[in-house]
Amino acid sequence: MRALLLLAGTAALLAGCGARGGGDPSTQLGPNPRLPAINQYVMPPMHVAGVTAWNGAVPTVPGDLTVRPYAGDFRNVRQLYTLSNGDVLAVEPKGPSEPVQRPKDIIVNWVQGFGHAKTGGADRITLLRDSDGDGRVDQRSVLVDHLHAPFGVVQVGGDLYVANTDAIVRFPFTPGQTRITAPGTILTQLPGGPIDHHWTKSLTASPDGSKLYVGIGSNSNITENGIEAEQERARIWEVDRASGAHRPYATGLRNPNGLTFHPQTGQLWTVVNERDELGPDLVPDYMTAVTPGAFYGWPYSYWGQHRDPRVQPQRPDLVARAILPDYSLSSHVAPLGMAFNTGTGLPARFAGGAFVAEHGSWNRGHLNGYKVVYVPFANGRPSGKAVDVVTGFIDAAGKARGRPVTVAFDRTGALLIADDVGNMVWRVSAKGR
Repeated sequence: MRALLLLAGTAALLAGCGARGGGDPSTQLGPNPRLPAINQYVMPPMHVAGVTAWNGAVPTVPGDLTVRPYAGDFRNVRQLYTLSNGDVLAVEPKGPSEPVQRPKDIIVNWVQGFGHAKTGGADRITLLRDSDGDGRVDQRSVLVDHLHAPFGVVQVGGDLYVANTDAIVRFPFTPGQTRITAPGTILTQLPGGPIDHHWTKSLTASPDGSKLYVGIGSNSNITENGIEAEQERARIWEVDRASGAHRPYATGLRNPNGLTFHPQTGQLWTVVNERDELGPDLVPDYMTAVTPGAFYGWPYSYWGQHRDPRVQPQRPDLVARAILPDYSLSSHVAPLGMAFNTGTGLPARFAGGAFVAEHGSWNRGHLNGYKVVYVPFANGRPSGKAVDVVTGFIDAAGKARGRPVTVAFDRTGALLIADDVGNMVWRVSAKGR
């Protein structure tokens, strides 16, 4: 008990003063991030922005953009998806709890809790309709509820697929419906509890609609729950839509989210949350095109073949296979959503690239993330440094008014941002539109 109290006091000190802050995040943007030496801690540095209200404020955007509320009063809005008819789905999950495996898990969970909204999830999907395209929701309804920690959602023809934490469920669906009453059927089971460390399951469909792709995060930071707990995890599955059969599409991805196909190349991309407790500037979170059959290192190595000494037994054979990600977003920004801009609702300088929602760090002295960034693309590849586009989620006192968790585009091409602390969806458009 004395040791636990000491850990708690240390954690409180670190959470409050922002110890061991971290270097300049801009040195880790792009294909060749600066990677410092490893630091290992009994208790990692922790600094989470406590929660406050927007109180009439809005996020900050450049002068050629406008931001305003699109819809509010959600219960833990974590995912957005635009249907073929322009309606927008807002996913409001209630995340499952996981058992505590180590004494320091109690402290980490406690500190992380300061950065979470106090509104509980609803395990439902809410439909938002902007009937006349003026950028304001004029109709909303609960499309489907009584789900189990839903996250990813995708429409393919007359079917709507929902990735619950433990299964992909198919619902018959016609665009324009405001309520699904038919029961869903399970297409395939997904790795779930009892630990279910990374419970969110990102979901997308192949351009021809024949396959589904689902991101399945690890069951730990770095196998501290045992390698047997990682079976079928830390990977992207390819699921046959007709039969439900699946195969590993890519592995060694600690927590892949934001699955989306590049509109020109047809290549699958993802953003990945990397491991913790190696220091404030390790390990960079990243975005990458997903090479079929590739191994990306977790848990044995990071950023290609940089060995993680904590994992036992070591696997030099797998480290030798690990490939480099395409683009570093810097360490601990927690990217959870990504969308390619193919419309005309934003200024031309944002054409063709990717917007990434960075939920924000908890284990650096100096906060990192808590914003939406834009990564320019050319010829299907990143072509420059990420630039901040939507900021202001942290107020002058260092409190989080919101945390961006995912991005999508509405029927007009405006950018939508889910904010799971403010329980808002924000809409960003070109000024004057």
